[in-house]
Amino acid sequence: MDKIFTPLTVGRYTLSNRVAMAPMTRSRAEYDGVPGALAALYYSQRASVGLVISEGVQPSADGQGYLTTPGIYTAAQVAGWRKTISAVHEKGSRIFLQLMHAGRMSHPDNTPHHRQGVAPSAIAPESVTFTAKGMQPIPQPRALSTEEVRQTVADFRLAARCAIEAGADGVEIHGANAYLIQQFLAPSANTRTDAYGGSIENRARFAIEVAAAIADEIGADRTAIRLSPGTSMWGIDEGAEGPDLYRYLVAELNKLGLAYLHIMHQGNEPLLNDLRGLWTQTLILNRPGRPREQIGADLASGLADMEAYGQMILANPDFIERLKSGAPFNDADRNSYFGGTAHGYTDYPELAASRAD
Repeated sequence: MDKIFTPLTVGRYTLSNRVAMAPMTRSRAEYDGVPGALAALYYSQRASVGLVISEGVQPSADGQGYLTTPGIYTAAQVAGWRKTISAVHEKGSRIFLQLMHAGRMSHPDNTPHHRQGVAPSAIAPESVTFTAKGMQPIPQPRALSTEEVRQTVADFRLAARCAIEAGADGVEIHGANAYLIQQFLAPSANTRTDAYGGSIENRARFAIEVAAAIADEIGADRTAIRLSPGTSMWGIDEGAEGPDLYRYLVAELNKLGLAYLHIMHQGNEPLLNDLRGLWTQTLILNRPGRPREQIGADLASGLADMEAYGQMILANPDFIERLKSGAPFNDADRNSYFGGTAHGYTDYPELAASRAD
């Protein structure tokens, strides 16, 4: 496990250790998309990790999927994030904002303009989502025109510029978990007949164009992407071609020289090994449900350069200290994951406080 505590250069930065805080939606922002009052405390509490990756941040009004999630496309949002990012930097860590466009995983009641969701094709995910009126079915989205796809790429570019203006060290493109970019990748959500649909190359085009635009705007060494090959949630089915699509996509993204690739692993070990071979920059691996005794195993084997953890870091602000000392971990309270107050957000006990009691 010792390797996990060693420094690592990622993009233009040297990180203090090889642990990343995985992005986790917490739904505690203001209704205008400005980070909530406790966001700076929440993120700075967890800044002993080498890299903090923020919750998903919408790059536009169309990109919002859930209630009270933060954005990074207005002056007020930039100012709000500046406080949080400064708090993380004061603790000595680096922070990338995750740019997340929800695509069809949206509801008009949850967005500032109350418009129909947008997607590669007008195909509903056949799921429900939480709104201020309670759980509601997700309505059929509107298919983006070819010109609107290009405008969405421009929205990502602007959001990346705003993130850097707010002081972020870089951005991670959310290409996973059934949101807009993965919707373009999956034939079950993408039945387009233009340059963004049909073949593997066409379905991967949007992801590559977003990454290239952001790299051009802020530098490839401050640009990263998260993928989840094989995700089958919310109507996503990548089909038999799925593994080949990811081999093509990762090889093309590798040519851009991005800071890192973040994989949320779904269990296809041969594909994971292939992607490791195709990627020559930093690879961050997130294995959901990884037991404590397996922490550091993918670093030791050479399969990953960093490991990302979500719930463990959510519930243990002093994750690194507990890992080094062998102290027990707090359990995460699932009932307080989304929305609410300081409870389950900034009030998890730390070792130093426990010793003082």
